[in-house]
Amino acid sequence: MNSSKLPISCVLFDLDGTLLDTAPDLTNALNYVLQLEGKAELSYDEVRNTVSHGGIALILLGFGKQQTELDLARRYKSFLEYYAKNICVDTKIFAGIEDVLDELEQVGIAWGVVTNKAGNLTAPLMDAIGLSKRACSVISGDTLSHKKPRPEPMYAAASQCGALATECLYIGDAKRDIEAANNAGMTSLIASYGYIGKHDQPETWQANGVIEKPEEIVDWIDYAATFKPSKRLCH
Repeated sequence: MNSSKLPISCVLFDLDGTLLDTAPDLTNALNYVLQLEGKAELSYDEVRNTVSHGGIALILLGFGKQQTELDLARRYKSFLEYYAKNICVDTKIFAGIEDVLDELEQVGIAWGVVTNKAGNLTAPLMDAIGLSKRACSVISGDTLSHKKPRPEPMYAAASQCGALATECLYIGDAKRDIEAANNAGMTSLIASYGYIGKHDQPETWQANGVIEKPEEIVDWIDYAATFKPSKRLCH
């Protein structure tokens, strides 16, 4: 990868399901709450593709939609408390991501994170996994008054990384990720290896492309060096 001719000067990642495989620890947290209330635990495979929709969605997955608001709030509180104390037990960087980050850094391409995860969870997780000091920007769901799919977090991350939004590549595994990137004028890629559910329709998200594994990020940047997409490739 030759950075001297790249139109992309910054790569931004969603966190859960794109940069990190956090589903194991989130599954553990949900099962802790299910155990507390005498419910059967769920498997990793049952939980995985709901992770990108947030903690409330996980509680709804475990207990159903008919629970009262008080029950939902109590269960969500227990879930968050357990998860915060066990945030990086089984979580791992997705295979291939480390090599991508190393190569980006070697050629001087900045990288950062834009997530809707709350800052009190994002910061300790990034610290525990050893990536905090390497990222040029980490924007959490409560860093600003707006979060994805609004473009403001994307603009903030680009600015902190010293790049224009139009020079950024954003990679995510949820519809709001691609909407946020598109709203900010960034090039957008769908991480199909992430937490995409069976009812999701990524082909309708209007991303510039799809990657099946992290290593393809480098291929995409090399491709973009000679061809800057002027229209969305996924319709």
